[in-house]
Amino acid sequence: MPRRKGISPVIATVIIVAVAIAVTIAVAFWMTGIIGLFTGAVEKLEIVSATATATDGGWTITLVARNTGTTQTSVDVVFVNGYNATKLTCGTQTVTVTPNLPKVIKPGEEVQFTIEIASGACSVDDTEVFRATSGVSLEVKLHTTGGKEYPKLLTLP
Repeated sequence: MPRRKGISPVIATVIIVAVAIAVTIAVAFWMTGIIGLFTGAVEKLEIVSATATATDGGWTITLVARNTGTTQTSVDVVFVNGYNATKLTCGTQTVTVTPNLPKVIKPGEEVQFTIEIASGACSVDDTEVFRATSGVSLEVKLHTTGGKEYPKLLTLP
């Protein structure tokens, strides 16, 4: 009867232990990732109201943002139609944003942002980028230091 050859019991045990350790490490990294998703700090702003009101010669846009996340966040830029609002000139006036940026918002806190836009051509560095007139839609975005953006679309009355 020919003798069958195979791996020795010692080699087989080493292979089984190595596979078990590799699977355990993979499961540990996977579980760490899942736990981090549910217990980590979360940045989340919610725009609870957005209005555009006509004023003499322009509009006042009011956004109320609430921090519904688990960590404080900071709004560092307000964009209007994709352009930094503080670098926009509409008509003959620079667009103003209050409160001053960056604005820290703590969890559960609400902050009102006011953007004053004059009627007419809006430009950046003397290049017209859009025209602020009645009936025009504007996309207003709050950008945070965490790199997230929270947009809202408004139509000027």
